[in-house]
Amino acid sequence: MTEARITVNGKETPIAPAAPHTTALDFLRERGLTGTKEGCAEGECGACSVLVARPGVNKPTDWVAVNACLLPAAALDGQEVITSEGLATVGEPGTPATLHPVQEEMAARGGSQCGYCTPGFICSMASEYYRPDRCAHAAPAGGTEPADAGHGPNGFDLHALSGNLCRCTGYRSIRDAAFAVGAPTDEDPLAQRREQSPPVPVATEYTRGGQVFLRPATLAEVLRLLRERPDAVVVAGSTDWGVEVNIRSRRADCVIAVDRLPELRELRVESDHVEIGAALTLTEIERSLDGRVPLLAELFPQFASRLIRNSATLGGNLGTGSPIGDSPPALLALDASVVLADADGEREVPLADYFTGYRQSVRRPDELIRAVRVPLPLSPVVAFHKIAKRRFDDISSVAVAFALDIEDGIVRKTRIGLGGVAATPIRALAVEAALEGQPWAAATVEAAARILQTQGTPMNDHRASAGYRSAMLGQSLLKLYARTTEGVSS
Repeated sequence: MTEARITVNGKETPIAPAAPHTTALDFLRERGLTGTKEGCAEGECGACSVLVARPGVNKPTDWVAVNACLLPAAALDGQEVITSEGLATVGEPGTPATLHPVQEEMAARGGSQCGYCTPGFICSMASEYYRPDRCAHAAPAGGTEPADAGHGPNGFDLHALSGNLCRCTGYRSIRDAAFAVGAPTDEDPLAQRREQSPPVPVATEYTRGGQVFLRPATLAEVLRLLRERPDAVVVAGSTDWGVEVNIRSRRADCVIAVDRLPELRELRVESDHVEIGAALTLTEIERSLDGRVPLLAELFPQFASRLIRNSATLGGNLGTGSPIGDSPPALLALDASVVLADADGEREVPLADYFTGYRQSVRRPDELIRAVRVPLPLSPVVAFHKIAKRRFDDISSVAVAFALDIEDGIVRKTRIGLGGVAATPIRALAVEAALEGQPWAAATVEAAARILQTQGTPMNDHRASAGYRSAMLGQSLLKLYARTTEGVSS
């Protein structure tokens, strides 16, 4: 094993003597890169965002913005990181640095006041600035901006900033800065870097103070380790474990990273199913599928924020077993299954049979989720409804996913996944039975909506009351019906 090192702003930096649980945020700040800030320590404010060179979807390398507060520094062994300080171009000694185009626009348009959130915004904006398929759009006649308020005339997707919070400037000036940036020049070194392959994942064994962070090179080695170390914590994007480390001061003697395993990073579309590798990030899945699974296309924009989706994985979201994870309801509606691997082989388990209790599943400690399989063909009528206090970057009070086959006005097949209303994500089996074989008509839907209100065992908490959750279940079906019959006379 070589010494664990990270290339930060073009300079190789040893990770030692940081502890294995040390976050990338603390690692960077301890080395004087204090533009990276801690605001919430749980991935909700974006003050800590940095850029990491990752395998690209449209080019060999993408510059991806991630939450440094959640990611262990050891997980970046062998990787390339750019902080807000590294975006500016430093000239000869004694001469001022040249601001990056994103930094220039933020300064010129008043996008910074106290400045605490600004470096995080700039890194998230820079990630979108370097997105290879970003292109300018023509403004509508008589206007200066595209009809889609979420995208600027320069093609900037404002959702790229959905994980960044500002408490003093107001978002209009930040939005103006985002919509004003141009395209990278041919001489831009970070733009040029996209044409080269990203760093090859390195095998890591980083030990300090009795704790060890491991990144094995193969799936077989991971499965062997899990059999030997059933107490090990498995991480991919670390969007869940990072919160445990920061907020609850959790520590683990052994952490095993699986985020760069080639066997967990494949996406294949076969004749009868789509197989999605468990360690692909949600952003990679979203851009690779490009709408081919419409229900997932509805889910992704509502799943946390772009910063989180740049790290979070389906394997991690299912592995935690949380009843309020956003992906399980959608995957239940898609009739998905999970492929579980251990040292002796694999088994496929329908997701409807996977969860057994609160944060519990049929997965054994020595097993790993290798992939998620979605059967084909897909149901044509789909919807994902997330009820939460905030539009983006929030935990759902209730999540409902629908997938229906309707032929000649008759419901032939129905799958409904629910989250936030029981100890586990569940299927609304009674509602499915009430709909199948019946006409897709107001009377049928209203009767089924009343049944849907009784599903699960919703609870009262600070996010919503049990009564509100039940009411939203029924309303979600009525909303779907209204959408499918809009403009159709009864």
